[in-house]
Amino acid sequence: MTGPARTLLLTRGIRAFGDGFVALLLPVYLIALGFSPLQVGMLTTATLLGSAALTLAVGAVAHRVSTRRLLIAASGLMFLTGLAFAGLGSFWPLVVVGCVGTLNPSGGDVSPFLPLEQSMLAHSATDSERTSLFARYSLTGSLMVAGGALAVGLAEQLGHHFAWSSLDIARGMFLLYGVLGLVVMVLYRGLPAVESDAEKARTPLGPSRNRVFLLAGLFSIDSFGGGFLVQSLLALYLFQHYGLSLTTASALFFWMGVLTAFSQLASGRLAKKIGLVNTMVFTHIPANICLMLVAFAPNLTVAMGLLLVRSTLSAMDVPARSSYVMAIVTPPERAAAASLTNVPRSLASALSPSIAGLLLTLSPFAWPLLIGGGLKIGYDLLLLLMFRTVKPPEEMR
Repeated sequence: MTGPARTLLLTRGIRAFGDGFVALLLPVYLIALGFSPLQVGMLTTATLLGSAALTLAVGAVAHRVSTRRLLIAASGLMFLTGLAFAGLGSFWPLVVVGCVGTLNPSGGDVSPFLPLEQSMLAHSATDSERTSLFARYSLTGSLMVAGGALAVGLAEQLGHHFAWSSLDIARGMFLLYGVLGLVVMVLYRGLPAVESDAEKARTPLGPSRNRVFLLAGLFSIDSFGGGFLVQSLLALYLFQHYGLSLTTASALFFWMGVLTAFSQLASGRLAKKIGLVNTMVFTHIPANICLMLVAFAPNLTVAMGLLLVRSTLSAMDVPARSSYVMAIVTPPERAAAASLTNVPRSLASALSPSIAGLLLTLSPFAWPLLIGGGLKIGYDLLLLLMFRTVKPPEEMR
């Protein structure tokens, strides 16, 4: 593994740790400030829309500005986002910061960092090693998201000892999120200032345009469904429906993250046997069936069990998807392809949290889980139908 690849795995882990505790803290913080579930959904939508806009901007300039410089700028914005969320308490100012900042309520990586890091990783590996490297990248992120969720429970226990309120704990952890932005900024500054010839050759989309646009449309269906299930809203449903404590939620999301992380290690091996597209589809469908069954769970134990089973399968498609996009475009198009497949996903996922928040306000039934899971299964079937014959180089050989 190259030096830049190691740095990117490390920065992915640090950012994911921040995403892990933010996704769980955000609904607690907003409810403590007196906001309704609908307002929580609206602010979640604003953060996802902002991520989409930033990612689109990155895609527009990625072939003209060095990746290192863009990553440093994004990490500075991460620092300012943490400071602003720690200091503000009014709804509309928080919406504005959520829209222009880097806050990620989903637990996954929907940020301007993602296409830049993916492009650099793809240039750091051969065709045969690419999926395994992306699996390690996803594994690192998932493990650290789990660690971030666990940190919330530890912070709550520490808060009880020192008589801190929920607001105090949340604001302190938002400050920590900002500090993590400074840490990754320092690490990004250690990346090579002079890029490789392949990275210098970055261009806008050309011969792969149609494939990328079609994939972006399919990924948007998946993300629109996923927006009903972002970690903040899933936590809100469990808090409201089962009276789940923050400490128990922290432990649950920790183990969900651990299972998600280690399942991704199998993605590369499975893809070598059945192909990248089949890996994406045949692990994703049963995961979403489990999610839909949570809506009918008779008690918290069954709901938690289904969520844990889902976690063993739900993210095996992530490294396969990233590797597949990088494989079926020309190397100079990789930065643009990564950006343009992530932007529609962010936009699509931004639309559904507000709908989910409204549904949770109007009805105690878990309509968001049914709708989101059904949409994601529809995406899987369409992906299999349209791309089963489009093979990456290693599968053609």
